[in-house]
Amino acid sequence: MNFSECRTGGAVEIARRTALGFVVLLGIVSLFADVTYEGARSIAGPFLATLGATGTAVGVVAGFGELVGYGLRLLSGLISDRTRRYWTITVFGYIVNLTAVPLLALAGRWESAAALLILERVGKAIRTPARDAMLSHATSRLGAGWAFGLHEALDQMGAVAGPLTVAAVLGARGSYRAGFAILLIPALMAVAVLLVARALYPRPRDLEPTAPTLESSGLPRSYWLYLGAVGLVAAGYVDFPLIAYHFQRTGVLSQNWIPVFYAVAMAVDALAALAFGRLYDRIGISALVAVSLTSSWFAPFAFFGGFRGALVGMALWGMGMGAQESVMRAAVARTVSPDRRGAAYGFFNAGYGVAWFLGSALLGALYDVSVPALIAFSVVAQLASIPLLLLCRSSRIQGQSAW
Repeated sequence: MNFSECRTGGAVEIARRTALGFVVLLGIVSLFADVTYEGARSIAGPFLATLGATGTAVGVVAGFGELVGYGLRLLSGLISDRTRRYWTITVFGYIVNLTAVPLLALAGRWESAAALLILERVGKAIRTPARDAMLSHATSRLGAGWAFGLHEALDQMGAVAGPLTVAAVLGARGSYRAGFAILLIPALMAVAVLLVARALYPRPRDLEPTAPTLESSGLPRSYWLYLGAVGLVAAGYVDFPLIAYHFQRTGVLSQNWIPVFYAVAMAVDALAALAFGRLYDRIGISALVAVSLTSSWFAPFAFFGGFRGALVGMALWGMGMGAQESVMRAAVARTVSPDRRGAAYGFFNAGYGVAWFLGSALLGALYDVSVPALIAFSVVAQLASIPLLLLCRSSRIQGQSAW
């Protein structure tokens, strides 16, 4: 190897480490953010129940929050690409996202608590497309599946710590309001680390030296097939507040155990994100097919099982969430040029959110009428995504073998 090759190899390694540092730093931001809002999410269902909400209300609130949270990402993504103010939009979104959670400690009616839960989703909608667009610039150095999987794993470390923190507060104080109030601390830490990342990486676009060659005539057919498959998964995925509502209503778990089980799901989520992210870089969309065949069975365990069955159900639920957060985001990153990624994530998340809302509203209504019907819809909807995923695998996007 001559001097020129050594110098080139050294530059590539430095660029890779720089990209890795960016992914890790954003992952730490997500870690503290997830301590905040996943800690709140772990007790949101039971908290709404104590304020007088019905199962239908919990399902609609959770679903509407996701609808707003994903639907607004379309607008946020378009604005991000048009203004190129990715950092500004990301910081603003995090502030809105994280401020709403501690304020839940002051909510006196389920309607006001529901409004704050929805506001938290609004903040996440504002910042997610811009953040993911910036994060996608590091994927060419690290691999799309691995980069998003690593970010998701760090994210889920916070999602484990949040519910455990809340569980500890509930055990010591027995108060949902105290649980929400303590989450102000990680919220402030998330914003602080985010500002450090902003100072160290003012131009994340520089992490990606060249743009991939992609067709400019719009998104290909396989992209829309993929969105359809993801929509079916989202529609059939029972949101945790409804699962937690069931645990409390039936007495399967005590108040203190509910956030612990959510922490278990988040731990599995983190491991699944790493495993399936790496697997995606090797075998492509088949990784999502494999996990759909397995995780789609979480509902029978969660709703029909006792203590142990609920634990298995939450582990399967977490596996599916981890694969979705790593593989789904990675696949979108490889479909469009850097200049259009904010909009691409916005469109994708809007469709996902609509499907999640419609599914959550239906699942909440089914819960009040027939739990077996809820389980049947959940399993069938997720399994129905597999044929579309197989079509995606056979129809490659612009020669990208990841599909």
